[in-house]
Amino acid sequence: MLESDLDGIREKLYQKLRFKEIEYHSKEKRGDYMRIGFVGAGKVGFSLGKYFTERNLCVSGYYSQNSKSSEEAALFTNTKYYETIEEIVKDSDTLFLTVPDGAIHKVYSKIAQSEIRGKIICHCSGAMSSEVFDGIREKGAFGYSVHPIYAFSDKRKSYQGISNVYFTIEGDRERMEELINLFHCLGNKAEILDKNEKVRYHLASVFASNLVAGLYDYASDLLKSCGLSREFSEKALIPLFLGNADAIGANGVEKALTGPVERNDVETIKKHLASLKDDEREIYVNLSKRLIKISELKNNQRDYETLKQILTL
Repeated sequence: MLESDLDGIREKLYQKLRFKEIEYHSKEKRGDYMRIGFVGAGKVGFSLGKYFTERNLCVSGYYSQNSKSSEEAALFTNTKYYETIEEIVKDSDTLFLTVPDGAIHKVYSKIAQSEIRGKIICHCSGAMSSEVFDGIREKGAFGYSVHPIYAFSDKRKSYQGISNVYFTIEGDRERMEELINLFHCLGNKAEILDKNEKVRYHLASVFASNLVAGLYDYASDLLKSCGLSREFSEKALIPLFLGNADAIGANGVEKALTGPVERNDVETIKKHLASLKDDEREIYVNLSKRLIKISELKNNQRDYETLKQILTL
């Protein structure tokens, strides 16, 4: 065989090995090397597992105290259901504890009885930090809180909206980059959160989600108090509500803001205040003061001083 032929073979072998190396590192950044197990088979577990499998991540399967739930989740995601927590720990490199906040520590304590060295263990609580995994570093594992800023309302449909969801990740710095890369490669925005900010961070989600539901309920009651039917009152505001949410999502709060505060409509605000009950008035005043700040940014030539005075009475 000629030397030139040997050189050609060597080059082909080199290129093949080089391709394998690139392919491996690409998968590592994408998280393809992870085998992700879910402990807990509620709405969050269902949704994240389906989202991951739809994007070709390796999900080992589900374990739940309710075996019917884990079987159902495994069927939904075309993965495996586990009869014991020890089995799913053994088969997984990364574990998501998608259980209620109050159960996280108890479940982790059970998991920690197995060999967890080298494993990544995450929970999805918005309010709790990774410190719930006490002693995890001594066991050679890595703990994180991975929180999707999203309301999981339907275990079979919520996964369809996760592609637009933002995630925060808090925990051990050593494997943090892997988790950040995992979500970035799925197409999600993800940022690191300081563990000391978890409570205020969770408050932000509550203000934008749960408390908005309370405001909508107030608004619905106001319609009913006008003599409109319950069905009409509960549904008539939906297009207004969704249209405003869409505008905020597309253009930001400042550009989306409309209404009497933004217009500096002092007379209308006076009428509103006169018709409100005490508990409604407090909510209205506090939120309207916030809207003045946004309005001043949007209309920096408009004078809102009179309106400010009315809202301090």
